[in-house]
Amino acid sequence: MTNIFALETKKLIEEKISGNLNKIQDNLPHVAGNDGVYDDTRPSWWTSSFWPGILWTLYDLTENEQYKNIAQSCNHKIERAFIEHPEKFDHDIGFQSLLTSVFKYELTGDEESKRLGLLAANFLAGRFNPKGKFIKSWDRAPGWVIVDCMMNLSLMFWASHISGDPRFKHIAIEHADTFLKYGVREDGSTCHILSFDAESGDFIEPIGGQGFGPESSWSRGNAWAIYGFANMYRFTGDERYLNASKKIAHQFIASLPEDYVPYWDHRVDTIENEPRDSSAGAIASSGLLEIADHVPQNEKRVYRDTAKRILNSLSENYATWNNPDYQGILVEGTGHKPKGNFVNVSLIYGDYFFIEAIAKLNGWNRHIF
Repeated sequence: MTNIFALETKKLIEEKISGNLNKIQDNLPHVAGNDGVYDDTRPSWWTSSFWPGILWTLYDLTENEQYKNIAQSCNHKIERAFIEHPEKFDHDIGFQSLLTSVFKYELTGDEESKRLGLLAANFLAGRFNPKGKFIKSWDRAPGWVIVDCMMNLSLMFWASHISGDPRFKHIAIEHADTFLKYGVREDGSTCHILSFDAESGDFIEPIGGQGFGPESSWSRGNAWAIYGFANMYRFTGDERYLNASKKIAHQFIASLPEDYVPYWDHRVDTIENEPRDSSAGAIASSGLLEIADHVPQNEKRVYRDTAKRILNSLSENYATWNNPDYQGILVEGTGHKPKGNFVNVSLIYGDYFFIEAIAKLNGWNRHIF
């Protein structure tokens, strides 16, 4: 697993995405089932930005205008929906804005994209509960906080940097500290959902959510936390966040099966007939590479080599390189196993983070998250 692997996989990615341009166009996909065809979701759905995120990444790597043109069309759909119907959006405006408005601004300097990115950051800041010191995830449950939001905090740090207004980063730090206190267990596993009393701010209980149960170890949630806390260290230099990221990573690595691609939850009663989650592997690999950037030289190998092993297994055993008609890159993703939704499918965010991690192995050092 050398740079040759990263270079060859990058070429396969470019071939796959180039072949998808006329198929997906400016749709906003989420999942591809047995037929391999990606669906088209509404602009307010949390996964809407990962296809344009893929396109902006490849534009950054190749300067191919085709990627840029379709990405801009996707941006317009999501940005217009946010302006016209902000009530349909939630904490995942971080995912949606970072991979559209913010990405475009960082690549082109477009001032309208900057304005829209700051508008999204203000929206996310408006979801902050000062009593509980958390950003609420959904309006229907104003006291609920999910681990996924650790990734959305990058928008707040970007906004503070761009605007010179520190309130955004202060909110992000308060939220991260709250999740660190209540959502990261001593053994490095994480909770998916934390429930608080929205009025008093008091912690109530953990909720299983998309994991096996309240005390389980949902693999994608752990992946979000690995990456999210590593980002928090990059933004703040606070060792608590790096230590948290490393602790969660150690639990994740210790739970990996022989082929290095995780099951959907590390604590299911038995792994017999249980599905994998390739998306969790892809997200974790990019997060592990982030950790490797921040630890001393004699620690880097642990995180970087594990990321390479995950990515190599995903490419060799879970990728659709030999099927040009199949639009997804990775198969065997698991969305919401307890509800039976999106099991053994391709997930657009799995494809995005796989591409992001391979780009990092090829020396790409742009930080969108």
